Amino acid sequence: MRRISLWLFSTVAAVVLLFSYRTSTNSTTAAGSAQTTISRQATTPTPTGTSPSPGSSTSSTSSSSSAAKTYTGSVVSTRWGDVQVAITVVDGKITDVAVPIYPSENGKDQEINAYALPILRQETLAAQSANIDTVSGATVTSNGYLGSLQAALDAAHLS
Repeated sequence: MRRISLWLFSTVAAVVLLFSYRTSTNSTTAAGSAQTTISRQATTPTPTGTSPSPGSSTSSTSSSSSAAKTYTGSVVSTRWGDVQVAITVVDGKITDVAVPIYPSENGKDQEINAYALPILRQETLAAQSANIDTVSGATVTSNGYLGSLQAALDAAHLS
């Protein structure tokens, strides 16, 4: 009887320990938050007429109201790197979207963003707003894109 009681207690203790073990690796540590991220320029150049500075929105100047104006959103820091969006607006409509800064440090970043950024660009042009869906598998980049896009739309006084 004594062996059975000891065995039962040990089994219950082992099960409790197994279920209370935390396996999540998503927690932020001091070492993880101290990691620095370097901005990388995309292959798409920043449209002429602008000189974006991180954290600010800029627009090009023109004498005509129907001329193309470029608005650059703020740089949004994400877990995998910075994201910045620049939009070109003609007569209150978004005619082009460029992403001059996006995560491209490793092959996985390049693969994900080569797939996701064209989709986000097309959805932005179709919706004419930041009310677009994120791309599955590129949620972090999509959220950074949406944040920078909204800053550019705000600078352009679009919804």
